[in-house]
Amino acid sequence: QVQLVESGGGLVQAGGSLTLSCVVSGDDIFRINTMGWYRQTPGNQRALVADITRGGTTTYVDSVKGRFTVSRDNTKDTVYLQMNNLQPEDTARYYCTANVLGYSSPLNDYWGQGTHVSVSS
Repeated sequence: QVQLVESGGGLVQAGGSLTLSCVVSGDDIFRINTMGWYRQTPGNQRALVADITRGGTTTYVDSVKGRFTVSRDNTKDTVYLQMNNLQPEDTARYYCTANVLGYSSPLNDYWGQGTHVSVSS
C-alpha cells in the first residue's frame, strides 16, 4: 500500500503565500517517478498545476508560472508546492500525485486526499 498525505493548505489573502507538502509512504515503494500537484474546483475536472520528475525537470500550467515553484526531496519522498502571490482564482482543493513502482506492485499513479486553499480578495 502507498499513501500520500498533503498538508499546508489554508486561508490566505490575495498576494499572500502558502507552501503545500506531500509525503509518500508505504511498505512497497521501490522508486517514485514523477510527483505533482493538481487542483480542482466544484463542477470542474482536476487539472495539472505543476509536476516534477525524479531528476528535477518541472512542468507548470501557464497561469502559475512565475508564482508557484514545485520541488521535491527524494530522501524524504516528499514533494512541495511553494505558492506566491496567490490570487482568488487559485482557490481550489489541491491534490498530490505520485507515480510509484513497487517491489511487488506495478507502476501506478497514487493520489492524496487533497488540501484546500482559499484566497480572499
